[in-house]
Amino acid sequence: MSIKTTAQLRKARHVRLRKRISGTTERPRLAVFRSLHHIYAQIIDDSTGTTLAAASSQEKGLEVTGNAEGAKKIGIALAERAKAKGINAVVFDRGGFRYHGRVASLADGAREGGLEF
Repeated sequence: MSIKTTAQLRKARHVRLRKRISGTTERPRLAVFRSLHHIYAQIIDDSTGTTLAAASSQEKGLEVTGNAEGAKKIGIALAERAKAKGINAVVFDRGGFRYHGRVASLADGAREGGLEF
């Protein structure tokens, strides 16, 4: 029996989620990654393997931190970028993280910005 790290457990949860979740051209996937200090979000079309829009707490123009308030701003910024490219509906991929805290705040911000999921 091997002991798994937290990162390995999260990765296993993400793989399990990705069996069911896939982004299409009509409804791309909104993927979230949360590190210790930052949060990243991408809208991905899995049929072509391209990133259509992205936002992160490390961008110079956004000037946000990696906390829940910053995650909400990231969600709003990502929704604005998606709307500019004609994307209205997405499939939410929480990346193996619990839907809680920063991940939930990012989702709330994206909904507030006009994305449907």
